[in-house]
Amino acid sequence: IQQVFRQLFYMINAVSLNNLLLRKDVCSWSTGMQLRFNISQLEEWLHGKNLQQSGAAQTLEPLIQAAQLLQLKKKTSEDAEAICSLCTSLTTQQIVKILNLYTPVNEFEERVTVAFIRNIQKHLQERNDPPQLLLDFKHTFPVLFPFNPSAITMDSIHLPASLNLDFLNKV
Repeated sequence: IQQVFRQLFYMINAVSLNNLLLRKDVCSWSTGMQLRFNISQLEEWLHGKNLQQSGAAQTLEPLIQAAQLLQLKKKTSEDAEAICSLCTSLTTQQIVKILNLYTPVNEFEERVTVAFIRNIQKHLQERNDPPQLLLDFKHTFPVLFPFNPSAITMDSIHLPASLNLDFLNKV
């Protein structure tokens, strides 16, 4: 069950983050608020179902950081440093793309300046991020089956003749 929910939450993360990276109309402060609220509801649900050890919540980390990125101030050099230290699960390319797509929804917000984005790129240039922008939503985690040894020893097993397993010999 834990592995299923880990995979499901990864897919939620990948599809949501990919939509955020491809759609300018959803890159806003209010979307960041909505995302963070919805993610906290998912985390609460995991906790209520005692699935917090499944790793499902950790798969949402890039989406959480993207939501926080949408909510942070984006003006000063200190803001750039805060973004760089906070967004460790996002690649440089993803951070820059979200900042480029950021669209103010009211008159109190401003567009992200080109100078600020260059400042972010300068701070993140030493990172060795993979060049991909979008997450692979078809990625599957390996399935792990726990080994539970049997209390029955092999020499105590009786094989019925009706199984036609005469070629097996007890050693």
